[in-house]
Amino acid sequence: MSRDEAKAIRDVELEKDRARYGLLAVVISNLAIAGVAIFGVWRLNGDRAVIVGVLTAAFTAVSSMTTAYLGIKAVSNTARSIALGDGSRRDPAPTAPPARRSQ
Repeated sequence: MSRDEAKAIRDVELEKDRARYGLLAVVISNLAIAGVAIFGVWRLNGDRAVIVGVLTAAFTAVSSMTTAYLGIKAVSNTARSIALGDGSRRDPAPTAPPARRSQ
């Protein structure tokens, strides 16, 4: 195995670890937000106006956190693939010159 292959394998493993732990952080944060919202609703004893506000804020926080993670991950993956030049920008296939008609 050459140095380049070993470096590529390390880079792939590092990227997997980043994705795994980033997703874990988002899931734990979302569970914490949901837990606090459930506890808040439980403690409000049926005050519907405040419950709606708590649930709306919790939903907004969860959706914002998840969307931010997925957006950053998508941009990061796109930038990485462009930087590595993985062949997504290929030269178009050469076209044949127009055929000449014989008379």
